[in-house]
Amino acid sequence: MDTEAQPTERDRSSRPADSEEISDTPGPEERSRSALLSRLAAWVPGGRITLALLLCLLSLLTLNTFVVRPFQIPSGSMEPGLRVGDRVLVNKLAYRFGAGPQRGDVVVFDGSGYFGEADYVKRVVGVGGDHVVCCDQEGRIRVNGRSVDESGFLFPGDSPSTVPFDVVVPEGRLFVLGDHRAGSSDSRDHLGSPGGGMIPVDEVIGRADGIVWPFDHATRLHRPDAYARVPSAAADAALTAGGAHG
Repeated sequence: MDTEAQPTERDRSSRPADSEEISDTPGPEERSRSALLSRLAAWVPGGRITLALLLCLLSLLTLNTFVVRPFQIPSGSMEPGLRVGDRVLVNKLAYRFGAGPQRGDVVVFDGSGYFGEADYVKRVVGVGGDHVVCCDQEGRIRVNGRSVDESGFLFPGDSPSTVPFDVVVPEGRLFVLGDHRAGSSDSRDHLGSPGGGMIPVDEVIGRADGIVWPFDHATRLHRPDAYARVPSAAADAALTAGGAHG
């Protein structure tokens, strides 16, 4: 009598020889890495816990050196946006790949030899080639012939400047001001000093991108729109030349 062949248990569990399977067995690289960590942990006092702490510390040092750096606001020169004691994260990579500081950026820089032996935080008002003047008929700062409305970030009650100035920013330098103009020592106060109060771009540590402490004041820092319509120095020069010949 014909009978239908029944699959054996082996038939049910058999798989093609070329099927891909995920193995839980660690490969040579994983075993080598694990062995290295075990040897390091045995060598370090405190074992794996100490090793883990050291690795965390190394990661933080690497971030602080090459990527971001915490910075504590030392004075009220950038109020109301940045208050005394606020901690901001400074993006150290912001200007490392071709792009330079832009008008309106809040930057942290080394002021040694220019402002004093310390790091400072200010807002960029003029970049290389810019013509910066104070003030127009309404008391506003003009950059490349365009008046800038700074009311969105200027300290309440402050004027854009009580010190008149008319400067052209050299290439590779920055003209910087504090948002609390009445309480800020900035480029205006060093116009007669070496460098004319202009900070070399090379001395910029990074761009302040956000407040991280205290938590109730934490926020991202954005470039204000006030400078968006300021023409480039080259465009302003062309317009001026055209007007002169017209």
